[in-house]
Amino acid sequence: MRPVTLARSLTASVAVFAAALATGCAPQPEPSSKAAPSSSAQGAAACPQGKLATETAGKLTVGTDKPAYAPWFKDDKPENGQGYESAVAYAVAERLGYRKDDVVWQTVAFNNAFAPGEKKFDFDLNQISISDQRKKAVDFSSGYYDVRQTVVALKSSKAAKATSVADLKDVKLGAQVGTTSLDVIKDVIRPTQQPAVYQKNDFAKAALKNGQVDAIVVDLPTAFYITGAEVQDAAVVGQFENVPGKAEQFGLVLDKGSALTACVTGAVDGLRKDGTLARLEKQWLADAVGAPVLK
Repeated sequence: MRPVTLARSLTASVAVFAAALATGCAPQPEPSSKAAPSSSAQGAAACPQGKLATETAGKLTVGTDKPAYAPWFKDDKPENGQGYESAVAYAVAERLGYRKDDVVWQTVAFNNAFAPGEKKFDFDLNQISISDQRKKAVDFSSGYYDVRQTVVALKSSKAAKATSVADLKDVKLGAQVGTTSLDVIKDVIRPTQQPAVYQKNDFAKAALKNGQVDAIVVDLPTAFYITGAEVQDAAVVGQFENVPGKAEQFGLVLDKGSALTACVTGAVDGLRKDGTLARLEKQWLADAVGAPVLK
């Protein structure tokens, strides 16, 4: 299904969203015991292939939530290398000098990934948007995916006919807690009804399917998967345009002050530069990547 871009009033409204990507106030934690070396030391010599200061020597521990949703993962099995984020994780691992057998997956709840406190993973990826507020508690790599937030509605609901932000103000909306999708509802749409908030996207999708909400807000690739494979009576209503220079991005999450941050960021930058990220997007997120934005 091709998305219909929300009307021009959205462009002005979305500027508010750019200032609201943070989700909750997180106190500055104490410095991690895995402190990073000085910036002058963080060059190539600080990233020895396969011999980084990881949680387990010789292994790379990667976190994500369960269930691990498509199209980011396939068959709820992060270890199979299929799905965009699984593929990105293994590509980063290879850049850092770790084989597929060296990668150990760990279940980490979405909100726990960027909560204050020392982490037991080397990095986590779970469609977590980079924000200044979250950076107070954790480190982020550079972005590995540029995000657009999207409205998905039941075809029978009045939300499905929306062509502007104003058309969504009086409908019942829902989103996962702690997400930028929920921020869009609160700060861009500003509905007259309190939005429904769910611990997991599965619960939000079930509420949509059962008619408990008229529409939910999710990222664009997830929206395509929901409407194409999970909720047949739902449709992509429209997507929110990013403010130029302030695009929302997903980043790999690391412990605050992690010695790995510069190395992981270098790996992500390398994957973007050599076209690997674009290739993986085309392979796993084809519908979303090719979706036109109508103005």
